[in-house]
Amino acid sequence: MSNTRSTRRRGGAAAAAAVTLALALAACGGGSAPPRPSAGAPSGGASAGSGDSQPEGKPGQGKPVVKLGDKNFSEAFLIGDLYQQALTAKGYTVEMHANVGGSEVIDSAFKSGQVDLYPEYTGEILSSVAGDQGRTTSAEETWQKAKAFEESQRGAILLPQTPFQDIDVVIVKPDFAKQHNLKAIGDLNNVGPGGQGVSWAAQPPDRTRYAGLVGMQQAYGLTNVSFVGVDVGVTYNALDTGAANSADAFSTDGQLTTGKYVALDDPKHIMGFQHVAPVVKQATLAAQGPEFAQTLNWVDSLLTQQAILQMNAGIQLNHIDPTQVAQKFLAANGLKS
Repeated sequence: MSNTRSTRRRGGAAAAAAVTLALALAACGGGSAPPRPSAGAPSGGASAGSGDSQPEGKPGQGKPVVKLGDKNFSEAFLIGDLYQQALTAKGYTVEMHANVGGSEVIDSAFKSGQVDLYPEYTGEILSSVAGDQGRTTSAEETWQKAKAFEESQRGAILLPQTPFQDIDVVIVKPDFAKQHNLKAIGDLNNVGPGGQGVSWAAQPPDRTRYAGLVGMQQAYGLTNVSFVGVDVGVTYNALDTGAANSADAFSTDGQLTTGKYVALDDPKHIMGFQHVAPVVKQATLAAQGPEFAQTLNWVDSLLTQQAILQMNAGIQLNHIDPTQVAQKFLAANGLKS
């Protein structure tokens, strides 16, 4: 399990200054969010925290060390840093295990006791960890099913989910959207048939996934889509060079803040639901006290779609270290130590 973040790139002072305004705007939040479910009281008598305000003082002083892990890409690094910095400010002793790996790998580390806490996407818990390939109809249902799995199979509590989610989205160029009146995935039917139709650039596995070409065809009745298989990280380039007129992206990509792309709505939710929630051992919550969960809940309540987009832009486009981005965001939101 790696403790380094080799994929990070550090920016200079000029880049850091350029992103400061964006982070200040991100701190204001914005955008709609699903209701934040209550985590309920974990077994062992510990409360899961109350409300979305940060606790006063340093309730973590004298408590046992907490082993915090994060996954292996920039957004996960950011959320891990947000958790670490907020908990440390409240007096908790955090042992950081960074860049652990993908969902299956970090779940294994959690089961073996190498980490006590990590942020995870609710849909990933179901599909990649629980092996549940069934479709859910709402963010709340996804969280509830993921919570039930973590409690029954991992001895863990899944705390309330973030307002933001990071799902696959179909993107097009603004001129193309205007030309064909594209607002949602189903509107791609407005584009001509056959060779004059839609060419969609995505990774090869998306050809046979419901959260991909299959869902586009079955749920939205798209018969005019030709699939363009590309390697990871190349979808934006395929769109920019004209190799395709639509592409797969993630809804929190920093590129979506540039105005160069339009993300189409997915009213039938073929791409599922991927809000983030902390996975925490029940024993850890019991040992740390209610202010521990309260601190995590406070951080997560700040993470709106707009906030994550702006912070990811700072990391992915301006190459600011996620640690620095997290520090500025928490300071702008009034983290008290």
